[in-house]
Amino acid sequence: MDENLEMYKQLIIGGNDTAYDAKEIKSIIEGLLFTAGEPLSMEDISNVLQISKSIVRKLLGEMIDEYNFERRGIQIILFNDKCQMCTRPEHIEFIKRLLRPQNKQSLSRAALETTAIIAYKQPITRQAIDTIRGVKSDRIIINLVLKKLIKELGRMDTPGRPILYGTTDDFLKYFGLRDLAELPKLDDFKIEI
Repeated sequence: MDENLEMYKQLIIGGNDTAYDAKEIKSIIEGLLFTAGEPLSMEDISNVLQISKSIVRKLLGEMIDEYNFERRGIQIILFNDKCQMCTRPEHIEFIKRLLRPQNKQSLSRAALETTAIIAYKQPITRQAIDTIRGVKSDRIIINLVLKKLIKELGRMDTPGRPILYGTTDDFLKYFGLRDLAELPKLDDFKIEI
């Protein structure tokens, strides 16, 4: 029987007293590659698992063979003593269909209202937005930041140092504007912000 195979059948990794079999170590490597999203060196994996690079290399070779044999949708590629998880090149047409630009998700009325206040009054604090709207805007502001329509511009130099918000380039793209000067004039709406 292969000497290396015997070496990693029951390994103690991570500096604890738990023995892991080859199947579990492969599972851990798969999780590391998935989480990293970018190439990991054999040395990185070896250091994390606290096992030799030769065992890591052997396990990766087995994983590559298993993925190919099972015709999995992902594969592991090796280059320059590094490895990375990626999709199979023969699936590129399907992946392109998935990644086509999606229709932009519409904003709720409250999100549109909050975005308009920020666009016209920036830089502005959450407290000032709440005062104008008459209701709390915490959740909406968080969602607008996550959608990258608004961002933190800094902090106000007052007690509590509240965050100042403003619009982003994604805001301009979302609303089809070249710059903020293209925003409709408030006089056109006969409203006061």
